[in-house]
Parts: sequence; structure tokens; C-alpha cells
Amino acid sequence: MNKLSVVVSAYNEEKNLEDCLKSVREISDEIIVVDNTSTDKTNSIAKKYADKVFVRENNLMLNVNKNYGISRATHDWVLLLDADERVTKELAQELKSLLSKDTELDGYTMPRKNIIFGKWIEHTGWYPDRQLRLFKKGKGKFAEKHVHEMIEVNGEVGELNEAIYHLNYKNISQFLDKMIRIYTISEAENLIKNGYKVKMSDTILIPTKEFVKRFFAEEGFKDGAHGLILSCLMAFYHLVVFVRVWELSKYPDCEDTILEFEKGKSEAKKEVKYWLNLKKLEMEKNPVSKISRRLLQKISL
Repeated sequence: MNKLSVVVSAYNEEKNLEDCLKSVREISDEIIVVDNTSTDKTNSIAKKYADKVFVRENNLMLNVNKNYGISRATHDWVLLLDADERVTKELAQELKSLLSKDTELDGYTMPRKNIIFGKWIEHTGWYPDRQLRLFKKGKGKFAEKHVHEMIEVNGEVGELNEAIYHLNYKNISQFLDKMIRIYTISEAENLIKNGYKVKMSDTILIPTKEFVKRFFAEEGFKDGAHGLILSCLMAFYHLVVFVRVWELSKYPDCEDTILEFEKGKSEAKKEVKYWLNLKKLEMEKNPVSKISRRLLQKISL
């Protein structure tokens, strides 16, 4: 039977940490918590359930302390969780089965159910939201270049069927706080490192493409009001990322011509129209009307 180390990095997670650690108590052989110098009861809760608790300076590059926790694991496999995640009973059984035998694979992804504003978001780009969280000791780590990066595994990766349960954004304030304080600045820095240059037409094109992707391509409309609001919030998120890039670039003057700006606006409008017509076509039940809509769709391209 292979042994499992569970690693959790947490900052001010007194409301989440206990349930997270309880969810892995029966499947773990070792629980490691990295406390990012919390100011609440995170540390005392960690000591109640974890075998090892390390206190580290809080780092907005979240993956630095996650890597530290991974480096302290001593068993055959490592399962990495965030404090607001839980291992379901179904996933626990799947993990037990996997650990009971040998495998040539070095890591596994698993789906994640995101609970946002009190609802499981089944579309809008938040499911299956596969996460690479299980890997053999010494085979996985973060590159520490970007807060939203995935663990990199040196080897072959497989897939698990059961999901992590993720208590994601509880309210709008939490979404906006993380967006402003952590995520958008990291996204902007990463874009600049990769050579992105400010184009004012992107103020329209980038948020519009994000909304279209979330609401139409990833069927956010099936999540009802949650899907619409989240698609709008993610469009706004990408606008803020652009503004952050502009800020970090010392507020350069725009080199776009008015024609390029108009082209960006036209492309955004065309994309929205295309997806709106496509989804109407998919929902149309009358075969004659469906053929008519399909012809109109082709003519408009």
C-alpha cells in the first residue's frame, strides 16, 4: 500500500481549514500545513490535525509556500489542497483504490466542483476545471511564475473521475478583493514578461472575447443569473488586467489608429452576434426555422 502526504498552504483560513483537514484524515498518512503567518486561528487548527506545521512569511506568489510544503512531504504520493477545498467521500474511495496498487503514471488530474455565490457552477468555464493535484514525491512542483499556474509533473499524467469540492467565491466582495489584491497584478506582470504591448483596442476586444467565451462558448447561460454575472465579472477582470499592464508600462500613449480601434470594436460585435445566433440555432426546435436560421448564420459570416 502506497502512503500519502497531504499538503495544505493557508493564510487566515480559520473558517475553512478544519473541514479541509477532516476530509483527508482517513486517507492520509501525513498531513502538512504551511501557515503563511496567519493572524487568526489557522495555526491552532492546523496543529490540531496536522503532523507538521510550518510558519512561513505570507507571499502573494502563492505557489512559493505551496512548493515549500511539497518539499517537506515524506511519503510516496503527494496530494495538494487549498484550505477551501474538500476531498469528497467518492474521491477518497478512488484515491484509496489507486494507492493500493502500483502505477507507472507519475501524476493525476481530477475534476473540481466550484461553489460560487452559493451555487455549483456547472458551466461558464468552471467545470470540469481539472486540477493536477496528485503526484509522486519528487515528481511535481510549481514553476513560481504565475499565481494561476498548474503543477508541473515530470512524467506521464492520468485522470481521476471523482471531484474535489471547492468552496470558491462566497460573495462579490471576496471576488473583487482577490482580483485587485492578488490575481490581476500577477496576470499583468506575466503578460509583460511574455512581451505583450498595450493596444487600446484591447480595452474592448479582450473583455468582450472573455464574456463571449464564458457565456456562449462555455454555455454560461445554462447557469442562469450566476452564469451571466460571472461572465460579466470575468470580462471586467480581464479589463482590469489590461489596465494593470498599462499602469506597469507607465501609462504609455496609445499608438492605435482610430481605424484599428474601430476594427477591434467591429470584431467584438461580430463575435457576440455569431455566438448569439449559434445558440439560438441550437435551441430552435422547429426544423424549418432551424434551416432558415442556419442559412442566415452562413450569410452573416
